[in-house]
Amino acid sequence: MDPIKQRFDDAYRQVTAPGAPWELCSIAREGREYRGFLKAPANLRELFAPARAHGEREFLVYEGERWSFTRLFALADAISSALLHRAGIAKGDRVAIAMRNYPEWMAAFIGITGAGAVAVPLNSWGRTEELEFALDDAGARLVFCDQQRLEYLAPRLGERGSRAIVARPASGSLPPHTQTLDDFVATHAGTAAPEVPLAPDDLAMMLYTSGTTGKPKGAASTQQSVCQAVTCFECSGTAAAMANPEAIGAMMQSGFAPTVMLAYPLFHVSGLYSVFMLALRAGRRIVMMYKWDVGQALEYIAAERVTMFTGAPSMLLELLESPDFARYDTSSLMSLGAGGSATPGKLAKLMFERVKNPFPGAGWGMTETNALGSSFTGQAFSHRMGSSGFVQPIIDLRFLDEEGEEVPPGVPGHIWLRSITLIQGYWNRPDANAKEFRDGWFNTGDIGYLDADGYLFLSDRAKDMVIRGGENVYPLEIESTLMNRADVIETVAFGVPDEQMGEEVALVVRAAPGSGLDTATVRAWLGERLAAFKVPRYIEFTTEPLPRNVMQKILKKDIRAAYLQRRAAGGA
Repeated sequence: MDPIKQRFDDAYRQVTAPGAPWELCSIAREGREYRGFLKAPANLRELFAPARAHGEREFLVYEGERWSFTRLFALADAISSALLHRAGIAKGDRVAIAMRNYPEWMAAFIGITGAGAVAVPLNSWGRTEELEFALDDAGARLVFCDQQRLEYLAPRLGERGSRAIVARPASGSLPPHTQTLDDFVATHAGTAAPEVPLAPDDLAMMLYTSGTTGKPKGAASTQQSVCQAVTCFECSGTAAAMANPEAIGAMMQSGFAPTVMLAYPLFHVSGLYSVFMLALRAGRRIVMMYKWDVGQALEYIAAERVTMFTGAPSMLLELLESPDFARYDTSSLMSLGAGGSATPGKLAKLMFERVKNPFPGAGWGMTETNALGSSFTGQAFSHRMGSSGFVQPIIDLRFLDEEGEEVPPGVPGHIWLRSITLIQGYWNRPDANAKEFRDGWFNTGDIGYLDADGYLFLSDRAKDMVIRGGENVYPLEIESTLMNRADVIETVAFGVPDEQMGEEVALVVRAAPGSGLDTATVRAWLGERLAAFKVPRYIEFTTEPLPRNVMQKILKKDIRAAYLQRRAAGGA
């Protein structure tokens, strides 16, 4: 076996053995047995309890504001009390959060779940129609929001029977059916957190998926699933530290206090789990960005001595390739995590070139698994670049073909996942549940494989795969290969209809200014590295940034539609 993978396996065995902090056990759910952690918190109130001991230590830095753990929990407890005793919220009621990254977002999440209600974080980039759909679908008649989201929702609050609690209002006068957060909690300040009985299978949270194939779906998670997921992240982090003693030693000797920069939105599992909840429990400080901006990020790293940053690969590339990177003191930055999409080899190379004593990592997960799937950090990352890591200890994977049969080891297949951390299902969507869940397994929608040493590689999203003349072509492979060129900023590949081959591959490339990159060079580069049938037939260049969503993922569907429209008009 690969010696680096062996070190991880040995570490996992040690920390999950009987009597160990992350001892594994069998957990029954709906007549099936799953692996889980014996000592995991039973509910979110227990999950957050250790963070209260950090007291007046600084937890959050936000645009000049500095919040201690005590201040955050004081507001959260006041929200819990007001929900129960003023708003009439009962256990199991859904309460939404619709705001950008603010300290009040975090307090609202803790407060809602502390009251036994179900937190429903909404996409803060959504407009009126999307926000109202989610509120109606979830049955949430109370929403914590900021000024911008209030403007989207205010006209129909009364008609819909909803109320809004507004954080940071723009003025003292608010429309009907609204109230400032300060007024809402005014008579409950200083109250202790309520002790609402919570069972493991009670719902804790509902996150709405992006809705790229239709209306967003509410992914409903139980108290147990959330707690098991957070515990697994902590277990994996400990195993990674044990497998990389030299890197951890360098971080500890640096003298910088653990500080993580939050650039992901909190309504996404990456921001909610990988940064917020893990930092809260560990007592790490968070420097929170209102939105991603590379210049602001560099200023924060230098001024606040940020040591950890987890972001989309595009964020990390923008940071490390910034011409201003060398102008700032980034000596504190060591831990870098890439998630949300495949990690280009160019990014891995930049991490080691531009960061002193780097401790890089990557992972794969999704909303439906409460962010779990695979991960690795440190030496394994550089050893097997392009991988998404090792399967986490309470995750089972199967790789199936189109007919639902197991594919041979090492052959890409549709990834099905089984875990105690899976969502209970999609809210009010029996059709989707029947399609995506089967005998305790979930269809992730990804295609991938495990190599002989147990490293997970993602080939592509199933919906993005191109079938050219009967051959499967994975656009992700083409994109990753081309991204290894220093003169390519970003690129996207997709399938287009073709009478002879069924589908052909089209490629849109954004090259560095003045690079002179042309179609012949791109075809030659790819032709030397990929099979001939994978080389795109159509190649187009652009000088404009490719459109991305809030998670910095390229909007391939929109780009493809615009490309086909240009072709139909004779422009391509």
